[in-house]
Amino acid sequence: MTPPPSTVDGQELRAVTFDATGTLFHAPRLGEIYSEVLTRHGVPVSAEQALALVRRVWVEFDCAVEPKHDRFAAHPRGAKGWWSDFLERLCRHLDCGEVSPFAASELYERFSRAGAWEVFPEAPAALEELSSAGLALGVVSNWDERLPQILERLGIGKWLAAVSYSQAVGVEKPHAAIFHDGLVKLGVEPGEALHVGDRKLQDVEGAEGAGMRAIHLDREGKGEGVSDLEELVKRLNPA
Repeated sequence: MTPPPSTVDGQELRAVTFDATGTLFHAPRLGEIYSEVLTRHGVPVSAEQALALVRRVWVEFDCAVEPKHDRFAAHPRGAKGWWSDFLERLCRHLDCGEVSPFAASELYERFSRAGAWEVFPEAPAALEELSSAGLALGVVSNWDERLPQILERLGIGKWLAAVSYSQAVGVEKPHAAIFHDGLVKLGVEPGEALHVGDRKLQDVEGAEGAGMRAIHLDREGKGEGVSDLEELVKRLNPA
């Protein structure tokens, strides 16, 4: 027997899509890994300083992105080239001169592995419960070509019927096309799906602009959405 559909705000759902980083998993050792790699390549930097610079450079690069052009797909050397430019910019802030290209290659490889990431503790149980309730689950995220493999390596890919990431689609959230790509893969209409993510513009406004419903995930518990995926499951009230 097929389980009854879940609901949100009294409306039936057939599918739920999730953002990736900050929603399903995160990188708790981000600064530490950058520090390890850069120091080994002759650029000594503390984990704290590296983390602050990664966040700073991400904001700088984010400001230059047009959602209708994915940053990784648009780069002449693809995702590896984009991340190489990212590291070069970070090192400029350190005023350390040129950094070995092998540093960028090593960082790209390190963040391709499961060990660089950590699934949020409540995520597996939440995905299992939502899937058991008859919902089709997917990921819609601004990510490069490594995402599908990372989801598998982290052990959560088995619950995901579709993975739509910006490098493959060619546009970034909040562009509607990336959400529609996920919906087509899941075989549902926009009004039958809910998107969950930790960024209001890219996730909430983007999904709503694509005709979906959306819930903001604020792990600090300061917003009107949910503070974790366990709370999401309770709100959806799967039977």
